[in-house]
Amino acid sequence: MKDFKDYSLKEHNTFGIDVKCKRFMEYETEQEAIIVAQMLGHSDTPYIIIGGGSNLLLTKDFDGIVVRSGIKGYSFEASGVRNEASGVRMTCGSGEVWDDMVAVSIKAGYYGMENLSLIPGDVGASAVQNIGAYGAEARDLILCVYMVEIPTGKPRILGNEECEYGYRQSRFKNDWKNRFLITHVTYELSKTFTPHLDYGNIRAELERKDIKEPTAQQLRDTIIDIRNAKLPDPKVEGNAGSFFMNPIVGREKYESLASKYEGMPHYEVDANHVKIPAGWMIEQCGWKGKSLGRAGVHDKQALVLVNRGGATGEEIVALCNAIRADVKDKFDIDIHPEVNIV
Repeated sequence: MKDFKDYSLKEHNTFGIDVKCKRFMEYETEQEAIIVAQMLGHSDTPYIIIGGGSNLLLTKDFDGIVVRSGIKGYSFEASGVRNEASGVRMTCGSGEVWDDMVAVSIKAGYYGMENLSLIPGDVGASAVQNIGAYGAEARDLILCVYMVEIPTGKPRILGNEECEYGYRQSRFKNDWKNRFLITHVTYELSKTFTPHLDYGNIRAELERKDIKEPTAQQLRDTIIDIRNAKLPDPKVEGNAGSFFMNPIVGREKYESLASKYEGMPHYEVDANHVKIPAGWMIEQCGWKGKSLGRAGVHDKQALVLVNRGGATGEEIVALCNAIRADVKDKFDIDIHPEVNIV
């Protein structure tokens, strides 16, 4: 188990914010997670649990303990739950890199993760954040989550429904926040590849490549190309990917805005609700490519806030608040950060 004092978190957040924590611990087995859980529960020192830091904005030094999973490994079990005939379970250590597991699943001939390619972060975060992209969400795949309870250290297994997944939400972000250390996540994949192409510009990009019936690997490669074209590399320009969640509004609200803004993009949620892209609204407010001090909005995707170089967490929060105020003023819609601000 890794255990460091007065530790820099610069390499543990993709914004590249150079702040420190009082103590940093990384558990590498379930038994180590049990030890850490019991220690956290019987200490007065504050703590936070992080993943790969791709959905995290640090605003100051943390006078407490930062904990993350270093559990690696994965396994397959040819036993489906939702689809008994063609299903297969994939169980991954919570410290595995999510996109590595997407690549592994396709190589093994098991499908379902393709549309979630290149989403940054760890496996554990997929269960916490309910990561999603291009019409797919982690909750579509998650069967169960393995964890240990704080402070007892008692191992627990919780099923998909118990996690109460919603759009970029789960109980791990709400009433279960900082209550569990996740050790493994089990997903159900399929031995049959069924492409999902009707979201964003997937079909257009496939047509550009002259691909009519993509393989899983071709779909993955296409989504990676799309993401790379519009998202900056955190190693070059610090960012956390999509900073804001896309708001879901009532149909009456959407129709009112659509009559005012011709061609406003939207995605149907259900008969009474519509999702409006936050990036489009931010762009309409004139923020795309603009900066506020050392923090800025990416010039290719307005949903992404970036560290132009040396920005503090407080500067990025100030930019976030300015954008939210302008969107509220123009559209009368509240947009909320997807990232965790600490």
